[in-house]
Order: sequence, then structure tokens, then C-alpha cells
Amino acid sequence: MEQSNRARLPDRERRPEVRRTKPQVRRTRPEVRRAKPAVRQTKSAVRKTAAPARSARPEVSSGTLSREQQRAKQKPKRFFDYSLFFVVIFLVCFGLVMIYSITAYSYSTYYVTRQGLCVVLGLIGAIIISRIDYHFFAKFAFVAYVIMLVIQFITPYVGTESHGQSRWIEIGPIQFQPSEVSKVALILFLAYVCSKTVKSLHSLLGIAKVLLLAAPMIFAVVLTNLSTAIILLAITFVILFVASDRYKPFAAIIGVCVVGMVGGLLMFPYRIGRITAWLNVETDENAYQIRQSLYAIGSGGIFGKGLGQSIQKLGYIPEAHNDMIFGIICEELGLFGAVAVILLFIILLWRCMVIANNAPDLFGALLVVGVMTQIGIQAFINIAVATNFIPNTGVTLPFISYGGTSVAILLCEIGLVLGVSRQIKLEN
Repeated sequence: MEQSNRARLPDRERRPEVRRTKPQVRRTRPEVRRAKPAVRQTKSAVRKTAAPARSARPEVSSGTLSREQQRAKQKPKRFFDYSLFFVVIFLVCFGLVMIYSITAYSYSTYYVTRQGLCVVLGLIGAIIISRIDYHFFAKFAFVAYVIMLVIQFITPYVGTESHGQSRWIEIGPIQFQPSEVSKVALILFLAYVCSKTVKSLHSLLGIAKVLLLAAPMIFAVVLTNLSTAIILLAITFVILFVASDRYKPFAAIIGVCVVGMVGGLLMFPYRIGRITAWLNVETDENAYQIRQSLYAIGSGGIFGKGLGQSIQKLGYIPEAHNDMIFGIICEELGLFGAVAVILLFIILLWRCMVIANNAPDLFGALLVVGVMTQIGIQAFINIAVATNFIPNTGVTLPFISYGGTSVAILLCEIGLVLGVSRQIKLEN
């Protein structure tokens, strides 16, 4: 019994040992349980490490261009000649100042108000025309030419007479000079014809055909306005010269033009009197206007008498705000002002030449060449007449002289030039 009890005692004593080990097992459970959050943390760590991969996706997408950006890169940039635009604006504003300076002492704001209204209409027309594709106007080139040709032929019979010539047409309160519109019609017509028949202009026969097409308009204008006819002839000559690669035929054309000018002088005796006055400006009675213009130019000196301080404008120079405005510019602003005006016209012609050289096609280039020729010839004739370099003839100084039809049409022509410049594509 004692041995059995002794034998049992170790069993009893061992039980607590087993029981004691249970808490150890239980204690290890929390360790296992605590290890679970470690696993969860590792998952979150994996998620956190995966997050940068997701955030890296926008970097890859930002490296690639969007469709809008690709379209913006593929779409060519358009050119707009702001230099030409601001030069024209400056010339127009300068012209309004000079017109007011010349006419304010006797007519207050009458002339400058009328001129300002035509400037506003011309600027609106220029902006609208510049936004239109210039190829659109090619559709109306022939129709406009025929209509203006008919109007030019009937103007001497139905027009309003002024200064001994019927050059204006009145429609209600509106009065305009058809010859100014005829310049635009001839430029459009010649640019269209030459661009379509450029291959035939390699021969004298092809050039002669184009000249015959322009001859009726020149003849219709020469009946009432020789100076405008000279401008139309110059426009025709230059457009043909640019469109053709031949040079010898134009020597013959110059000869024909000289003969035609002599014939035009002989048809009207009063034009021969202008040549006589040009040769005897000091003594001839018909040279009074030129003589007074030379007095104004000489009295201006280098820097002039000052804006509004002219003496010759006080009734001494006829048409001081119109044909002879350059003489008043020299008197009030001197040689400095005269040179500045000439430089502005040179810049204007240079910008037109740049646009013509980069025009998308021959039609656009010839349009710009025609407008450039008109402005250049008009400015040259006006300045040459005021300085007695050539015989007296009535041509306005572009954008500066008084003349509502002239300034409005010229601004619309500048709109055509700017429309051609908008079609020039700039390479990236």
C-alpha cells in the first residue's frame, strides 16, 4: 500500500507539471495571435510598396502627349503680319492729324469727321476681309471687272462734275470715285487670269493676250483721269512681270506704254499745259500750286515750324489737304517728318514683299504684288508732284490725304494682303 501510494505520488506530482505547461502553451497562442498583425502589417507594407507603382502610372501617362497636345503640335501655326497692320494704323492716324491741322482754321472738324468715318468703315472692312480665305474672292474677279468696266464708261455721262471732270458718282448721300474701286477689280482680275494661264505667259503672245484683257479698263479710265490710268498701267505691267519668266517682251511693252501716254497727252491739250508749267515753274501761271508747295517745303527747314503752324495752308496752296498734303508735312514737320513718312512707306512695301514671297500660291502672291504696286506708285507720284520732280497730276498720298473712297478702299486692300498673310504656315 505504501509502495502503491509512493508510486502514485509521483503521478500526482507530475500532474501539476503538465498543468503548468498548459499556460506555456496558452502563452504561446498570443504570440501566434500577435504574429497575425505582423502578417497584416506585411500586407499593408506590400500595399504601401505597391502604391508607388500605381502613383507611377500618371508619370508614364504624363510623359505621353494627350490627343489635344498632339493636335496642337500637328496643327501648323498661322502667320499674321502685325508690323504691316500697325504701320498702316499709324499712317491713317497721322493722316487724320494732318487733315485736322490743315482744315481746322476754316472748316473746323468737317473734313476730319468725314475722313474718320471712312477710316472706321475701311478698318471694319479690312478686318472682315482678312478673316476670309482670299481664294473666295477669285470667284467674283471676272464679274467685278466687267461691272466696273461698265461703270467707268458711263461715269463721264452720269457722274458728278468737279474741277472740270466727271469722276464721281452720287447715290443718295453717298459719293464715291469709281476709279478707286476699278483698281481693286483690275488687281483681282489680273491675279486670277495670270495664276490660271501662267504657262502661256512664257511667250510674247500670252503676255499680249493679258494686256488686251486689261486694255479696256485702262482706256475707260484715261478718258477722265490720266494719273489713275498710269497707276492701272503700272499695276498691269508689274503683275505680268512677276508672273512671267521672260524679260525681253517687257521692253516692247514699255515702248507701247510711252506711245500711249504721248497719245493721251495729245488728245487733251490742257495736259500739255501741265508739262509746260512743270518746265517753267518760276514764271508759268499754271504752276502756281507747285510753286507754293515748293515755298512750303523750303520754309520748313530740318525740323519744321511745328504742328499746326503752317502759313501756306492759309489759302495759298490749293487742295492742301488733298494732293499737296506732303508740302504741308514738310513745312510743319520739316525734313525730319518727310523722311519719317517716306520710311514708313518703305517699311509697308517691304512687309508686302515679304508676304508675297511667302504666299501659299501664285494667286495670293500676285494679289499682294498688285496692292504693293498701287500703294508704291501712288506715294511716289504724290511726293514727286509736290517736289516738282514730275508734272502736276492729281494723285492722293495713300492713307494720309483727304479722300473717303481712297482711304476706305486702300484699307480693304490691306485686308486682302493680311488675308494672304494668314494663310502662310509657319514651320515649327
